[in-house]
Amino acid sequence: MTRAAIPGLPSRYPIGELLPALYADDDLAQRFTAGLDTVLAPVLSTLDNLPAYFDPSLAPADFLPWLASWVGVEADPAWPVELRRAVVARAVELHRWRGTRRGLVERLRLCCGVHADIRDGGGATWSAEPGAALPPPPTGELLVRVWPVREGVAVDSRRVLDVATASCPAHLICRVEVLPGPPGEPEQTGS
Repeated sequence: MTRAAIPGLPSRYPIGELLPALYADDDLAQRFTAGLDTVLAPVLSTLDNLPAYFDPSLAPADFLPWLASWVGVEADPAWPVELRRAVVARAVELHRWRGTRRGLVERLRLCCGVHADIRDGGGATWSAEPGAALPPPPTGELLVRVWPVREGVAVDSRRVLDVATASCPAHLICRVEVLPGPPGEPEQTGS
């Protein structure tokens, strides 16, 4: 879409009406300013609607990639426009939680329409008790178990893997399991 030339777009501020009375009846001056109005009308219309360009829910679809670059988001052009709008709108919030379970769960819910259970196998732990048992050795993988938000909706495992891998720490391997529904209670480790 281009906003440079919109046939028949009227100017809200016709230049011919702003000329001194001497030129109000001058045919050449009126035709000349009408030509300028045709060129300037899209510019003035864009400026009049400028706040809408900065609102992801209202911005023209071709403006979204530029708006996404402002908030540091890569919205896949293959995604539906409404999803790209939602990702741009929630970008700051998602950046705040980046690198955490919550951040990955929220990103997967938004981008893939799934609930997620994240199992981090990086092996980091701590204890408030001196001499506590050491943690088990790290598995070296980030296990992402997902299931659809709505029953009967297929989960695109490739898309889930792409989103999860983009958020996965470099030292871990990301693995995705698609479940038919929510998993049972998580297993307790230790006493």
